Order: sequence, then structure tokens, then C-alpha cells
Amino acid sequence: MPLLDEPTWRAREAAHQARVDTWIVPHLERRRRGIAHPVLDFLFSYYSLRPAQLRRWHPGYGVTLENGPIADDAAVLAKRAESVAWIRGLLAATAGRAGQFGCFGMHEWAMVYRQTQEEVRHNAWPLRLSPDATAALVEERGVRCSHFDAFRFFTGPARPLNVLQPSRERQTELEQPGCLHANMDVYKWAYKLGPLVESELVADAFALAYDIRSLDMRASPYDLADLGYPPVRVETPEGRAEYVAQQRAFAERARPLRARLIAAIDALPAGRAERPGRDPEPAVTTVR
Repeated sequence: MPLLDEPTWRAREAAHQARVDTWIVPHLERRRRGIAHPVLDFLFSYYSLRPAQLRRWHPGYGVTLENGPIADDAAVLAKRAESVAWIRGLLAATAGRAGQFGCFGMHEWAMVYRQTQEEVRHNAWPLRLSPDATAALVEERGVRCSHFDAFRFFTGPARPLNVLQPSRERQTELEQPGCLHANMDVYKWAYKLGPLVESELVADAFALAYDIRSLDMRASPYDLADLGYPPVRVETPEGRAEYVAQQRAFAERARPLRARLIAAIDALPAGRAERPGRDPEPAVTTVR
């Protein structure tokens, strides 16, 4: 088993905590003051890892810490082998597909389709277009969403407009590496693999999700300019070109992170995470 001497692992722990505190501390301060943030709250509400858990450092499977806590990694792996196998299958299937870049962020527009300003989820913030103009754009551009956890937040009238009908059962079949939400979810799969993967990888995936979420909401129908998020106007050709360029850049950033997670799983003891797994992700999250 690898052994980390105490100065080394304590330095890594401190560096990890300092890094994630740049995201955690402002979130906790907003929460203490009762200030909602329509962009960044998503990272701590839709995703289930609590700030204290994100801050907790672990070195990955099988690493012993000199004068440190002793973790029973083998027991964790044995308990979660089915879930680990499912995650690997999803990551590998996603990585093996060509990215699709023609959605233009219409998933966020489908979430407010045919709703009034009072009905939309982030109704403290105005829509950039009128409800009728918003609906017209969705109908004109169409919706090409492959990600179930975005699709399930569509309004009822918007669902039939999607060229796909994603489901939890089809997630491994449909997920593709151009999707903003699939690339944000690299963070989810990283933390669900903790403590079997090192915390630095989880933090790298969080950093990616943080940046993607900004684009996700800048391209949304909400006007968040006063909050410091100037719109990417996907209702225009120029805005759609900007969206695709950033979407491609995020896909490139996600690619090595996905590969690192697959490699970390493959480095686990043989046979522990090789059984075919069922989907460990019940559709219970209701916060966006």
C-alpha cells in the first residue's frame, strides 16, 4: 500500500481545503444571510455533496497516511461495487461518442416554456424575452436535449418538442460529451466515487461544473446581467456561435477528467468493480 508521510498529506489536505473554500465560503455566507443565487446555489443544492463533505480531503483508494486516520477502503468498495461499475459504464459510453453541439442551450428555455413570469422557477429574475417570444424561440429552434436530468425539468408542453425522450433507463445509451449537463455531472460521478478517488480530482471536476453552470445560465432565458452574468444571446446567430464555441471548450476540459475517473476505477482491485451495475441514480432531485 502506498504510504504518504505526514508533512506531504497534511500539505495536500491544506491545499485542497484552501482551494474549495474559495467556492464554499461565499456560498455559506449567502446562505447565512438568506440570499439566493440562481446560478451558484445549483452546485450545492442540485448536487448532493454538502460543503463540509467537499472540504474533506481523502487521498484515494489504498493510500495509507502516516499518523493519520485509517480508512477501510476495501469495505467501501465492496459495498459500492455495483454503483462503481455503473458509473464506469456511463463514463466510458459517454467518452466513446462524438459530441453533439446543436442544442444551443434550449433545454433551459424548455424549462420555462409556456409559463408566466410568476410560474418560472427563478421568478425573482426577469426573462429576457416575453413568455410568447420565449415560446416562439423554442418552437422555432427545436429542442435536442439528450440529458435526462435536464429533460425531466421541462414543462409538460415542452416535452413533446424534444427530438429525444430521455429516461433514466436510457441514460447510458444517450449521454454524450458535448452536453453541458453531462460535463457538469463529471463532478457528481467524482464525488460519488469518493473516497475511492482523490479529492483533488473531485475539486477539479467541481471547478469545471462551476464554470459550465455560468454558461448554462448566461444562455438561459433569464436576464442575470445585474448579477454579473451577461447573456449569451442564443436567440441570435452570433449568440449561438458563441455558445457552441464555449460548449466545445468545456467538452475538451471534461474529456481528461472523465478519463482520469475511468482510470481510477480501473486501478481498483481486480474484480471489485467489474460486475454489471444497475442505475444507482433515482430521479428524486427537484431543485434546479
